[in-house]
Amino acid sequence: MKASAIFAALLPIAFSTLTAFEVKDWKSDDETVIPTDIRVERDVAYLPEDRKEKANLYFPTTEPVGGKFAMVLLMHGGGFNDGDKARGREVQMAVEVAKHGYACMSINYRLWNKGVKKPTWPRSLHDAKSAVLWLKTNADRLRIDTTRIAAFGNSAGGNLALMLATTTPADGLEPPDAPSGASTSIACAIDFYGALDLPNYHDMKMFLQSREENPEVYRKASPVTYASAGDSPILIVHGTADETVDVSQARTMAAALEKAGVEHQLEIVPDAPHTFYLISKARDFRPLVFAFLDKHLKPKQ
Repeated sequence: MKASAIFAALLPIAFSTLTAFEVKDWKSDDETVIPTDIRVERDVAYLPEDRKEKANLYFPTTEPVGGKFAMVLLMHGGGFNDGDKARGREVQMAVEVAKHGYACMSINYRLWNKGVKKPTWPRSLHDAKSAVLWLKTNADRLRIDTTRIAAFGNSAGGNLALMLATTTPADGLEPPDAPSGASTSIACAIDFYGALDLPNYHDMKMFLQSREENPEVYRKASPVTYASAGDSPILIVHGTADETVDVSQARTMAAALEKAGVEHQLEIVPDAPHTFYLISKARDFRPLVFAFLDKHLKPKQ
């Protein structure tokens, strides 16, 4: 058989293998089964009564070290116009957090959708900050240590997580109904493949304006804008094959944190696309994520 014929015969096999790797290996095909030793409270109201967005809470049944749980606030992705706290990627993350001994609050937040006539940002950020305030207000009932709250988000949720880590009341982005003097500060934050420098991203529906029409709102919604000394420690994880949010967004954010002297870690993942799971056939990110969380959330001896 000629070499050209052999190549032609093998090409479909090679393409099939490559496609399976890209599509299946970075995601999880298995539905996460919530273990019986994890307690879940579903559709908890953390916003005013007229809001449909709710939260799911996950708790280990083991006793927390020191009598109180550290808490991971989880925010889903979806480009600020899609996503849900109960989808497979988020459930897998929440369950793994609880398996590791931390409590987890997975939230829905304000999204843009067709027919919306007002910008949905900064309402989405207000919701994330309101979740922090809710946790602190209910800390005694939930047995939470309010000094050990982390934010963890995918894509759009990663943007929100880093906004929590970098903004302060002086930036004017606290929820309008926040009690005077209340703090939305967190202990640390993790971003998975988020857009962090929106003026250098693309136009977004949640603003109802283009970057050309209102460059300032894009700047205000970008964590890179607020990188400054005193920010909470940050872990950024991003793939080189991401065609939705270019890896340059992660590098730009890391450079800003480096310049500001903020403790941070940048994990560039070769060949990883947009939207990878915490656990997949391609890579298990648990060692990376929990080493970071343990460093910043475990009780200080």
